[in-house]
Amino acid sequence: MTEIQFYLQNKPYGYFSNFAPYSIYMKGKIWPTTEHYFQAQKFVDTHHEEEVRRANTPKDAAKLGRDRKKPLRADWEEVKDDVMREALYAKYTQHPDLRENLKATGAAAIVEHTANDSYWGDGGDGSGKNMLGLLLMELREKLGNES
Repeated sequence: MTEIQFYLQNKPYGYFSNFAPYSIYMKGKIWPTTEHYFQAQKFVDTHHEEEVRRANTPKDAAKLGRDRKKPLRADWEEVKDDVMREALYAKYTQHPDLRENLKATGAAAIVEHTANDSYWGDGGDGSGKNMLGLLLMELREKLGNES
């Protein structure tokens, strides 16, 4: 099976990255990137949510979202996959070019290749869960069925 690896937004398939500069409209607001939205949902209905949304860069949003001095919502571990699923759906339905790019990957495996993350990514050596890649492949199938 063909495998598409991505990580950095300025490399091939970089638009799959949550740091890629594609805004989404959700919850009545514009979020600069899916990373901003995802990280902010750790603090839903608190002032921290808006602080993360307004972060200058996705890297800044990620840093704020990972700050454990801020109170993480109690159900985060249960809802984080669905939060990511919602953010990705918004990104790939609100940007038709991205939707077509995703569908054009056909049946290829999509892998976030990084040693920095063994949950959303592959852990750098394939031992990670690659949840971001799995959710992108799930979305690809869903979008293919919708058209």
